[in-house]
Amino acid sequence: MTFWRKVFAITWKDVLSEFRAREIITSVLVFTILVIIIFNFAFGERVEMVAVAPGMLWVTFTFAGVLSLNRSFILEKEDGCFEGLLVSPASRDVIYTGKMLASLVFLLVIEAIALPVFAFLFNLTVLTPEITAITLLATIGFVACGTLFSALATNTKARELVLPILFLPVVVPVIIGAVNASELALSGKSWGDMTGWLGILAAFDVVFLTVAYLVFDYVIEE
Repeated sequence: MTFWRKVFAITWKDVLSEFRAREIITSVLVFTILVIIIFNFAFGERVEMVAVAPGMLWVTFTFAGVLSLNRSFILEKEDGCFEGLLVSPASRDVIYTGKMLASLVFLLVIEAIALPVFAFLFNLTVLTPEITAITLLATIGFVACGTLFSALATNTKARELVLPILFLPVVVPVIIGAVNASELALSGKSWGDMTGWLGILAAFDVVFLTVAYLVFDYVIEE
């Protein structure tokens, strides 16, 4: 099997398992919509929505992403399949890439459903090519880094607490870039005005993907 066939096999395994159980997407999607509704009641029309909406949007996506990534390796760990995954013919870089793509699919599905809800409740135009590009770039970097830390946290007892404590400080540049780029997009700025922040997001995507790919073999060891 080629590298990508093995990667897609792992990704398809996770997607199919989630389709059958609906544990990650259902729970994280409910959480995401509840957070958006709470923000709607908290702020309503009392503030300038363009100024606070980017922060609310990415706070929601950040915590939804952490919840989703927390389950990335836990299912194999709880079912006793984690060791089987490690001794399978797939190399460690294949495992990382497959898991990363599966988490990316899950989070993009959640964001695709949450964005229209956000647009409806806050009466903002977030379903635009600019917001879509920002969301995609930020989510790739978020998941690339988060998959690595999810594997690291899996081998700890308090993994639900370890992941956000270790992961969030590292991924802060991606969140800051997404918030600032989203604010420019919601303010009606052009692509040229967002080039700097989009470049930062793309740069961190490359850095996180490269570093995670190289060190995953060491992180996943007991």
